[in-house]
Amino acid sequence: MEQAQIVEIGATLCGLAYVVLLIRQNMLCWPFAIVGALLSIYLFAHVKLYAESALYLFYVGAGIWGWRRWRRRADHNPVVVRALPFHAAAIALGATVAVSAAWLLHQSTDAARPYADALTTVFSLIATYLEVTKTLEAWLYWLAVNLLSIWLYHDRQLDIYAALIGVYAALSAWGLWSWWRAYRATGP
Repeated sequence: MEQAQIVEIGATLCGLAYVVLLIRQNMLCWPFAIVGALLSIYLFAHVKLYAESALYLFYVGAGIWGWRRWRRRADHNPVVVRALPFHAAAIALGATVAVSAAWLLHQSTDAARPYADALTTVFSLIATYLEVTKTLEAWLYWLAVNLLSIWLYHDRQLDIYAALIGVYAALSAWGLWSWWRAYRATGP
């Protein structure tokens, strides 16, 4: 087994642990997010998905932020699931930034799939912010990102990651249902 495949398997296992713990709103999700992201940075740079590498660098920071935020709030005032009040604006902004980033990647690098890479990256940034702040719609964004990422990763011959993302798509539906129940329990 070659080194990149070992890294891919390790990142996959960390990613699965992260998402299951996140759905359960367990603070221990964040250490798994950090380790999985660090492994993924190497992997995506190796297959020339530079925006994905940058995204996973962001995930390291978001993992640290999420861990600190959830831990601090657990002691004082627990973070409850809330709804996104500006959904259309987030989509419009995300699409604009993604198209701009894709154009830059296309013009400036040897990126393999700049438009799909940029779309998944930008909307993953938005979804990550929404999950750190426990916003219900994070799971809708993840579902869309995951469906596009399945194709992207398969195209780059990252079949283990493509399978992982298929599992993430199913987990996104579970996350949406679970967080929706928590949102309804605390009242809109």
